Amino acid sequence: MDPIDRKILALLQADASMSIADIAAQVGLSQTPCWKRIQKMEASGVIKGRVALLSGKKLNLGLTVFVQIRTKQHDDVWLAKFARAVTEMPEVVEVYRMAGDIDYLLRVVVRDTEAYDRFYKTLIKKVPLHDVSSSFAMEEIKYTTALPIEVERAA
Repeated sequence: MDPIDRKILALLQADASMSIADIAAQVGLSQTPCWKRIQKMEASGVIKGRVALLSGKKLNLGLTVFVQIRTKQHDDVWLAKFARAVTEMPEVVEVYRMAGDIDYLLRVVVRDTEAYDRFYKTLIKKVPLHDVSSSFAMEEIKYTTALPIEVERAA
């Protein structure tokens, strides 16, 4: 991946709806080579997809909950059951297997605490858990989906 690819990625992260003509002009290419680079990065998986970012608050989904999970079971069968359960629950927007005291960390987005309670009850019915701890986000200070791509800056 060269500096032009990185510039293209930075532009797409900022606004995936940019036209090929605008991207090409900003990176100093004509449209066809620019489009071919984007297609190559999509085919290789560098670009996983293009999405619209939505406002949870405007959609009445204003509560973000970080759920820390500990389990006493670490076998493949339990993990497959857990992965299937959280994948099927639309409220779960991120899941991470962790190192340290916590086994799994979930980011859950719901309407309110009552909706979270329904989510929690559903989760514990689907898969046995040893300990579940929930932290409710009070304020979103920074949120981005952009990865920190190093783009050469003109001196």
